[in-house]
Amino acid sequence: MPAPTPPRSQPKRRRPLALPAVCPCEGIAPEPLLASLVSLTADVASRRAGDASAFPVLRRGTRQAVRLAGLLLAFLEEIQDAAATLSHSAVVGLTELHVAMQKMRFLLTDCARRGGRLWVLVNAELIASELRLCLGSVAAAMDVLPTSIVGASVESGELGRLVSDQAWRAVVRPDAGDKLAVRSIRSIMDTFKMGVAPEADDVMRVLRRIRVESWFVAEEIAFLDGELSARFDAGDENSSEVVLLNNLMAFLVYCRVVLFDHIDSKQSDATAARPATCPEWIRPEALQCPITLELMTDPVTVSTGQTYDRASITRWMKAGCRTCPVTGEKLRTADLVPNAALYIVAQFSTGSTEERRKATSEARKLSKHSVFYRALFVEANAVPWLLCLLSCMDASVQDNAVASLLNLSKHPGGRTALVEAGGIGLVVDIVNVGAKAETQQNAVAILFYLSSNAEYAEEIGRFPEAIPTLVRLIKEGAHRGRKNAMVSLYGLLQSPSNHAKAVAAGAVVVLAGLLSSDRDGDLACDTVSLLATRLAQLVERKALNLVVVGSSPTVGAG
Repeated sequence: MPAPTPPRSQPKRRRPLALPAVCPCEGIAPEPLLASLVSLTADVASRRAGDASAFPVLRRGTRQAVRLAGLLLAFLEEIQDAAATLSHSAVVGLTELHVAMQKMRFLLTDCARRGGRLWVLVNAELIASELRLCLGSVAAAMDVLPTSIVGASVESGELGRLVSDQAWRAVVRPDAGDKLAVRSIRSIMDTFKMGVAPEADDVMRVLRRIRVESWFVAEEIAFLDGELSARFDAGDENSSEVVLLNNLMAFLVYCRVVLFDHIDSKQSDATAARPATCPEWIRPEALQCPITLELMTDPVTVSTGQTYDRASITRWMKAGCRTCPVTGEKLRTADLVPNAALYIVAQFSTGSTEERRKATSEARKLSKHSVFYRALFVEANAVPWLLCLLSCMDASVQDNAVASLLNLSKHPGGRTALVEAGGIGLVVDIVNVGAKAETQQNAVAILFYLSSNAEYAEEIGRFPEAIPTLVRLIKEGAHRGRKNAMVSLYGLLQSPSNHAKAVAAGAVVVLAGLLSSDRDGDLACDTVSLLATRLAQLVERKALNLVVVGSSPTVGAG
């Protein structure tokens, strides 16, 4: 039996500013070598070096490199017809050109990399030095090409000399704007060490230089975090580069959390968000690690009260940072406290159906009797995620989500979050089409807790189907459903605007019918309370003669 084939390892990604050029093999034929060199040079020459948005750092140096690549491409195309007659010395020169152009392509790719612009800026001197070496290699390779190749035609001779002269004369160094931006960054990081917030104008000057707007900061942070991870994996966590990477990440986190949040808050009302729809309820940033901006898989809270993904904050601390990345406060302790509420909420968004079933069940249990956990779930932005789960086809997930929302609606912040997320209409829908009778009854109870606020009661009444649904449930529902619907209607009728809607929905007639049909008497008590305290004037208008013997007005607790 043949031995099993060992699994093929995935090729490692090239690290930024690494130049792993491959030298063509020694016995390569001139034709494929020249064809490959033409293709490689054409790729370099096609870069948009004149576009500052594409190459915000080393603008002059990248323009020189791309312009030289264009001249070299024209020269190579001139000598392509003579490829079959190239001598060994010509192949050596073309091989050197090939290696130099590979490195130049790597450097230009890194300079234009989205997300790595701040890292390119602080390494501008190193990149300029590497570009100078590439151009020097091009010049040296052109000089060793045989005259029989360079002078094969008048055009090739002129182009060859022009490429050599341009390559030798090229002066590649960081632009004055690059040097100023690097000095500003180092000054800003020094102010951070002293516990002083930098000037916003200084920070914006740096970001404008590298063309980073608020929506690009996340890419920059993700890039730096990837570089940190690569160095930790390689065992270089104590290197000076790791310290620099952490400092740059702290700078960008400050920009995203403090600076850009402040700028975005100044947007005019004309660009304000429209009323929430389902996708806009979700604030994924509540589940994202402030360091990596990725969804947290193991959220933990530090001594300042901020929550991070355990892996990210652990790397941060291992690098010697003892401050909170968001607030800048000194961490009093290195203890990391698991944030159970945020972990459960993360399962709402990323988990499978089974994981969501377990997560919503846990949320239901924890928030049922604990005021503390209700506050934690509200703070973790659980309400919008739970609202999205109301449309889940799994009956258990839907039932647990509604029960969790009922528990959170007992918290003032939970009621506010539900209304602001536009969830009233969804709750009313669940009363009608909930997968289980218990689900529908809990949805009615949510309306009761919301109706304790007069503004929310009026808002619920604006939904055309809200009050008719409650009246129908009072008439046709099970005992518990009737009780919940009655106390919810009681709450809604504290808003005068809902009185006429209740009468139009047949509430008076339905309630009057309960007075004669209720055998136990508890529903009759609730009916008297509703009619006496909320609908008295409307009852008089209807000229109904209601007489109840031996009952007193009470409101069911649901």
